[in-house]
Amino acid sequence: MDYLEYKGYKGSVEYSTEDNCLFGKVQGMSEALILYEGQTLDELRKDFEEGIDSYIEGRKADGVHQQND
Repeated sequence: MDYLEYKGYKGSVEYSTEDNCLFGKVQGMSEALILYEGQTLDELRKDFEEGIDSYIEGRKADGVHQQND
């Protein structure tokens, strides 16, 4: 798997040998930075999806309709 995808957002999947964990960031965003990590692919996916959901909720709270940056 080269990337994660959720609600139209894509995120990288990388591995840190130094920290022994998976990590990534949402791609193609110009105004926000969403990072996520996990010890397993399931944890990584969950953190990725929670980050996207949080970002969308924050935009709604600010009165901005959902759209990818």
